[in-house]
Amino acid sequence: MRYSALRLLREALRGNRGWERAWRDPEPQPEYDIVIIGGGGHGLATAHYLASRYGQARVAVLEKGWIGSGNVGRNTTIIRSNYLLDGNQPFYEFSLRLWEGLEQDLNYNAMVSQRGVLNLCHSDAQRDAFVRRGNAMKLHGADAELLDTEAVRAMYPWLNFDNARFPIRGGLLQRRGGTVRHDAVAWGYARAADSRGVDIIQNCEVTGLRIADGRVTGVDTSRGVIGAGKVGVAVAGNSSRVMAMAGLRLPIESHVLQAFVTEGLKPLIDGVITFGAGHFYVSQSDKGGLVFGGDIDGYNSYAQRGNLPVVEDVVESGMALMPAIGRARLLRMWGGVMDMSMDGSPIIDRTPVDGLYFNGGWCYGGFKATPASGMAFAHLLATDTPHPTAAAYRLDRFRHGRMIDEKGMGAQPNLH
Repeated sequence: MRYSALRLLREALRGNRGWERAWRDPEPQPEYDIVIIGGGGHGLATAHYLASRYGQARVAVLEKGWIGSGNVGRNTTIIRSNYLLDGNQPFYEFSLRLWEGLEQDLNYNAMVSQRGVLNLCHSDAQRDAFVRRGNAMKLHGADAELLDTEAVRAMYPWLNFDNARFPIRGGLLQRRGGTVRHDAVAWGYARAADSRGVDIIQNCEVTGLRIADGRVTGVDTSRGVIGAGKVGVAVAGNSSRVMAMAGLRLPIESHVLQAFVTEGLKPLIDGVITFGAGHFYVSQSDKGGLVFGGDIDGYNSYAQRGNLPVVEDVVESGMALMPAIGRARLLRMWGGVMDMSMDGSPIIDRTPVDGLYFNGGWCYGGFKATPASGMAFAHLLATDTPHPTAAAYRLDRFRHGRMIDEKGMGAQPNLH
C-alpha cells in the first residue's frame, strides 16, 4: 500500500477500515542469503538498501525486542554533517543528502525538519577552530556559515550572552541540519524493507554464531537455528557481546547516554543549539518539549538507564547557556547504550571470520548516520568492497595508527 493524500481521503471516507499493517510478522525461514543482527535504524536501513539498490531478495533482520526498542528510539533526533576530517565529512554529508530524499524514497513521513544546527563558540580559539571546520565543510560540498555575536543574538536573544565564564562569541551554523522523528525512521525503513520481501523477525534474540572452518554458516536464536550465507552485525551498544560469540574482541566500550525532555512549552527554539563550553545540545519538539542531552555516563554498562551525577552536569550546562530552562519541569529521561570507539569514529568492515561483517562504534553519531550507514553496509555485504564514503572505517585502523580522531569520545582509551 502506498501512502498519499488521496489514500488518506479515501480511508477517511471509509472509516479507516482499509489500512494494512506496516510490515509483516513472519516466522523465520531455515536459511537466508544475508542475515542482519539488529533491528534498529542501521540494520533496517541496511536491509532496505540491500533489497532496493542491490537486488538482494532473501534477507532477514533479527531483533531481540521490538522494532524501535533500542537506540533508534532513544536519541535526541539531530541530523547534521558539520564534521572536520576527511574520513568523516564526506560520509556524513552523504548521509545528510540521503536524509533530504528519505521520505520520497520510503513513501513515509519521517518528519525531516531542516531547521538548522548552531554550534556556539565562547573564545577566540574556539572561533578559529570553527573557521577551519566550516572551510572543510564547504570544500566537501556542505553548507556552513560563521556567525558573530550579534547574528546569534538576532536568532536567540534569550541566551546568556554575557556569562562571565562563557561569553558567546559567535557560532557555526549549518542550515541544512536539523531533526527527524526517530520512531518514524525505524517504522519507515521497516515498512520499506518488508515491502521488498525482507523478513523482519522481532523477539528473536541471537544466542550464538555458527562458524565452521573459519566461515560463518548461521546463527543460533531464541527461535531456533537460522542458516546464513553472510551475517551482518549492527547492534550498537551490544557490539562487543555479539562479536565475542565469534571470538573477536573489539576496540569498543559500551556506555549509557542519557537524554531528557521537558514539559510542553510555547515555541522558543526553532533550530538546534549546542553549547561550546560544555557538552549540551537542545532543540524543541513539535509537541513543545525541550529535548536535550550531554555527556555519556562515566562507567561501562549495558543498561538503558543512567545516573544522577550526569543529570546534574547536563542541567548545569543548560542553565549556563539559557537560564530560563531552570523554570521548565523535566517530564522524562531515558538512556541508550552507546558503542564508543576509541577515536570517536565508526567501523564498517569485514571481520577475520569469512562471511561475518561488522557495523558499529558510532559513539554519539549513530542516528544522524542512519541512511549512509545502511547504504555503506549494504554495499559492503553485497559487493565485499567498502563504499567510497566509508573506505576509512576499517577495523584494523587502530593497529596501523590510522585513527580518525574527530573527537576522542571513548571514556578510557588508554585501556585499549
